[in-house]
Amino acid sequence: VARREQAEAVGHLLTEVRPRPTRAGAEPIEISVTYDGEDLRAVADRIGGSVDDVIRLHSEADYTVAFCGFSPGFAYLAGLPERLHLPRRDTPRVRVPAGSVAIAAHYSAIYPSPSPGGWHLLGCTEDVVWDVHEHPPTRLRPGTRVRFVGIR
Repeated sequence: VARREQAEAVGHLLTEVRPRPTRAGAEPIEISVTYDGEDLRAVADRIGGSVDDVIRLHSEADYTVAFCGFSPGFAYLAGLPERLHLPRRDTPRVRVPAGSVAIAAHYSAIYPSPSPGGWHLLGCTEDVVWDVHEHPPTRLRPGTRVRFVGIR
């Protein structure tokens, strides 16, 4: 009997952690960004544009959470404009602050907690995307639509 109860409890927990699909046409979550990242100027130079070009390209795109990984709450956001597709940095940082808004390859992301990282930092947000005290703890689940709003 104890095993059956345990199996039922685990089954219930699994239904709680499965990503819930978003409604078709649901409004995107807006993330406020201060575009002041350490790599903003370098990204502009790499794409042959200005800092304003990088900000415009990044903030005008529509993103969708493709998948989550790397660390709890780290959402890979598909939809980065092709002009901003850059490989990861040659030298990763030992510590990237929580709330850092970054790009690498064809994704954008928000670092949910301090961690090492090799992505290009465009700015930061004070919007919390991962909170273990919330249910569910992440705002950004696969299928969620996201828009970045510059407050620079």
